[in-house]
Amino acid sequence: MKNKILVVFTGGTIGSASEGGRVGLYTGSRKELLDDYAAIYGDKVTFETRTPLNILSENVQPDDLEKLYECVKQEDCDKYDGIIITHGTDTLCFTVNWFSHVLRATPVPIVFVSALFPLKDARSNGLKNFSGAVDFIEKTGLKGVYCAFANDNENCKIHIGSRLIYPDETNGFYHSVLDAYFAEIDGGQVIFNRNPYAPTEAQVRAYKGENAPAALSTEVMLITMRSLLNFASYDFTNKRPKAVVVELSHSGTVCTEGSALNFVNFAKYCGECGVEVVISPVFTGAGVYESMRSLPENVVTAKDITLEMTLAKVMSAIGEGLPAAAYLDDDGFFDKVVKRGE
Repeated sequence: MKNKILVVFTGGTIGSASEGGRVGLYTGSRKELLDDYAAIYGDKVTFETRTPLNILSENVQPDDLEKLYECVKQEDCDKYDGIIITHGTDTLCFTVNWFSHVLRATPVPIVFVSALFPLKDARSNGLKNFSGAVDFIEKTGLKGVYCAFANDNENCKIHIGSRLIYPDETNGFYHSVLDAYFAEIDGGQVIFNRNPYAPTEAQVRAYKGENAPAALSTEVMLITMRSLLNFASYDFTNKRPKAVVVELSHSGTVCTEGSALNFVNFAKYCGECGVEVVISPVFTGAGVYESMRSLPENVVTAKDITLEMTLAKVMSAIGEGLPAAAYLDDDGFFDKVVKRGE
């Protein structure tokens, strides 16, 4: 081990301060994070820093993600044990999943960290997440893209990037799909999760893959299934996306009866407009409801991957000029949510 980590700052709450009840970007937080870490854990690890962005993550644009990607891609990874990227919580999930797709073969671990509150707030988990990322990098030497995140009163969990799902409403807690997080940090030690849906340390260590092209398109519409959702309200006369991703209910279903609320009618309309349709998530181990057995042929099913990874893959494929489904069957960096075995 080189005991040297590259820290890439991008802003977000972990890079902010609170004043008068409002949270805003604060450049001094970068030094505070590293100083706070050294004050508690010492200086055995050396940190080099980069700041390609300084934004609140809800304002991220495609150009911002490209800058972040290029910043990481051009680094000489032989100089470091790993890379930590600080990021805002609001759009953390997409960036982590996209990086897990396009930089999955980076020779050192890339670990994203964030905070639910600014560092000086007693409720902040920023330093805990950062120290968890350092412990994971220095004590495992594994490749791959991860997120280190501690919910209230929990150890810091290490999530495989392609397994991170959208946070809980209001409290912002993050989880892996099926609670199959990869590991947790307990007293500085890395404890691997024995959930059968989580890959083992040996499987991750043996991983060999290739990075995907870093393309990205925002011409993808996301529709989230809710009761009484009126599909007839979507009109592509003036502006049409290149693909539509429909988030299904937890049972893998969507309304397929009636008229205006009928997804089948909407899918046929999309076909007439030349718009690709992808439904997600669909896990093959679950039963298929009768309502989902007669969908139009132009509907593509994203099997055994999360909605977040579905979006990352569809947006990447469309950005490359490929069909929306181009990457959906690719297991990538343990994208497929299946039992891995020992």
